[in-house]
Amino acid sequence: MKYNKKKILVIFIVAFIIVILGYFLYQYIRIKTAKIEVKLKSNLNVEFASSLKVSDMIETINGKIIDDYQIDTTKLGIKNISFHFINDDGIKVPYEYQISIVDTTEPLIWLGNTYTVTTGTNINLTDKILCGDNYDSNPKCTIEGTYDMNTAGNYELVFKAVDKSGNIEEQPFTLIVQDPVTDVEKNTTTEPEEPVYTQFTDVVKQHKTNQTKIGIDLSSFQGNVDFKKIKKAGVEFVMIRVGGTKGIDTDYFVDKKFKYNIEQANKYGIDVGIYFYSYADSVEAARKDAKWVLKQIKKYDVQLPIAFDWENWKYYNDYHLSFFGLTSMAEAFVDEIEKAGYEGMIYSSKTYLENMWLPLEDDVWLAHYTNQTNYQGSYRMWQICEDGQVDGVNHPVDINILY
Repeated sequence: MKYNKKKILVIFIVAFIIVILGYFLYQYIRIKTAKIEVKLKSNLNVEFASSLKVSDMIETINGKIIDDYQIDTTKLGIKNISFHFINDDGIKVPYEYQISIVDTTEPLIWLGNTYTVTTGTNINLTDKILCGDNYDSNPKCTIEGTYDMNTAGNYELVFKAVDKSGNIEEQPFTLIVQDPVTDVEKNTTTEPEEPVYTQFTDVVKQHKTNQTKIGIDLSSFQGNVDFKKIKKAGVEFVMIRVGGTKGIDTDYFVDKKFKYNIEQANKYGIDVGIYFYSYADSVEAARKDAKWVLKQIKKYDVQLPIAFDWENWKYYNDYHLSFFGLTSMAEAFVDEIEKAGYEGMIYSSKTYLENMWLPLEDDVWLAHYTNQTNYQGSYRMWQICEDGQVDGVNHPVDINILY
């Protein structure tokens, strides 16, 4: 019996389709009837900008999650979390749960027990006293109580801050309004003591190991540096200021000693890192800063990280930045630096790292002027003092330990 080739082809295609459909039907039924035993945690509220993985909200599960990914928690509200896991029977099954991203953190008021001004001072205290929030870029800041900047005296007040999530922080303080110091009073003050400097050799003795390098950071403030002498003195690396701006959205300038410092460091074989003093007020501005830095250093050898140095705390309220916005800005700078093949780093002091910055994923250059830091976070470099003395530098210099 002869069969028509077309009929055979049709029969084959139909059979193939039936097999495929049967397979998918089998898989569908298998998944639909698969054993799923997932117990979620009782509290599914998650703090804004917290570090969270899929598994963190699961108490127990009858299997193994395939992709235990990091959840984006930077937008408040209800969020659906979808994932797959292989159950105990070896079946890949989907699962979904919901979390609620909330902000329960009170605003931060950077204020001691007292705040002192002289009579006649014309300032707005809510503008001058740092008031920030992890989520809200413009928390409502007010002062409760009455005071008179033109009349000397002590005024008992309360600084109050409220964020968009309704979190409230209140800080009682005494506003001290005092008359200006007279010339006679100025002349009766004691003579200042002679400064005591931190010797580079002492830092080396205390902190040099097989796991550390000891170095300094340099800018035009240190004047002319003798690199032959600092190398002989044991300086193993230098962090060089490349430049900066003089305010928000102003023109860039190259540090007057940048070219000399980096050329001399390269000439004498001293490892180089870079830092940039930034006035950035947005992620876009920080990326722009990074791109400018990259242009300045492209023809030099830079072996160590390039640091984002943002220290405009005195004028923080003017920036209208949440702490999340501040942190995102710094990380954008580092991201731009690392895309170009360099290492990135964020510079800040212990106090601000502990209170303003959200947890950082990037390397940290810690500033804490003490012989034994008690900072609990991780850091790659430690700026141990700002009053260092080393042969070859005629001005006080910051001394750093690189790990």
